[in-house]
Amino acid sequence: MSEPLKSIRAALFGAAAMACAMVGLPAVAQSDRQDEPALQTGDFIVAVVNQELVTATEIEQRLARLRDSAARGGQRLPPDSALRKQVLEALIDERAQMAYARENGPRIDEAELDRTLANVAAQNKVTLAQMREQLAREGITLATFRKNVRDQMLVERVREREVQSRIRITDADVDALLARQRADNAASPSYNLAQILIPVPDTASEADIARLKGVAEAALARIRGGEVFATVASELLSDERNKATAGELGMRSADRLPDAFVEHVRGLGAGQAAATVLRTGAGFHLLKVVERSGGQAFSVIESHARHILLRPTAQLDQTGIVQLMTQMKAQINAGAVSFEALAKERSEDGSAAQGGDLGWSMPGAFVPEFDEAMTALALGEVSDPVISRFGVHLIQVLERRQASLDARQERDQARNLLREKRFGEAYTEWSRELRLRTYIEMREPPL
Repeated sequence: MSEPLKSIRAALFGAAAMACAMVGLPAVAQSDRQDEPALQTGDFIVAVVNQELVTATEIEQRLARLRDSAARGGQRLPPDSALRKQVLEALIDERAQMAYARENGPRIDEAELDRTLANVAAQNKVTLAQMREQLAREGITLATFRKNVRDQMLVERVREREVQSRIRITDADVDALLARQRADNAASPSYNLAQILIPVPDTASEADIARLKGVAEAALARIRGGEVFATVASELLSDERNKATAGELGMRSADRLPDAFVEHVRGLGAGQAAATVLRTGAGFHLLKVVERSGGQAFSVIESHARHILLRPTAQLDQTGIVQLMTQMKAQINAGAVSFEALAKERSEDGSAAQGGDLGWSMPGAFVPEFDEAMTALALGEVSDPVISRFGVHLIQVLERRQASLDARQERDQARNLLREKRFGEAYTEWSRELRLRTYIEMREPPL
């Protein structure tokens, strides 16, 4: 199987399976089967679920994929007999849920399905035509792939609807969580660190390492001698985005920073630089605490971002926009044009007049694709083109800050946390009840 096709299939099955596995949920079987194939020579039926079959070949395909994934990730799998049983049970659950979703699920309209397929192609840096060719080389038609995508979307929506309706959160539950979180997190700090990294290549010789360590120690001596950290950073940092922010990482809770960083700056106050150089696998680090705050039970990291939005037209489709915005990103990074100027000139969003400035926003304020990409950016970094239902975006984060939530927001956050924690249990209950209402016939393997 070609690597691009693996990636495309992972966008459908792999990501969903990983997310489901975290709470013990099965993913929809997408890449194991096509349009109800006939039994292959030497194959046999292992189970009948309603009117659908689970075959031995399908189980072996799923097992092979799990083993391959575990080998690449260095994970340990259960014994073969236990793993085979788990796979069979998961496939039965998937069939039962699919049957229920087709009878009781919402309609997935064609335009929404088209957008999802376009997103899968864009995320894998291929056009829809190239994706169709890759699938065809594996014997899968676009119609089959399209049907599988629709089924995945349908089951996920039905699963979310059915499971969420079973979760009940009382005011007393919220009160208890708020009290516990305040007690647990009162002393947990957040930091905005500035970093000067002197990278050490994997192939560096002992002499190279000694030379780079000398560079780091000389820089530290300048800082301890009174030079401004940002001035030293601007000389030593090679990445223009990091230079623009003087190496600042933005406000982050301690659990979102490397443990080595947290230990290295423990006890330092705002404005203080660490007295020694930190060595990690990446190289030599000089760290400064720009800002720090005590932990709060419910606080969030807000982002001040701007974006450029282009919408597909008859003259320029989504693929063309992605290519164009990739060129725009390269121009911004090269310093040929500013993000603000491009936004004013090209963006089709109402924020264009303000240079694409979106102001401060809390997590979840934007559509998930945009929010996820924005959260992953370093300060000053420009994203790759991000596709959403509104069009294609380039995003840049200007600032981050930690913000306390008001009383209503605290309770909403607590309620959401409790709902997520109880999702797995509610799912297990729904899945068990669904299986009891499903016709399941286990077949013995041939002698």
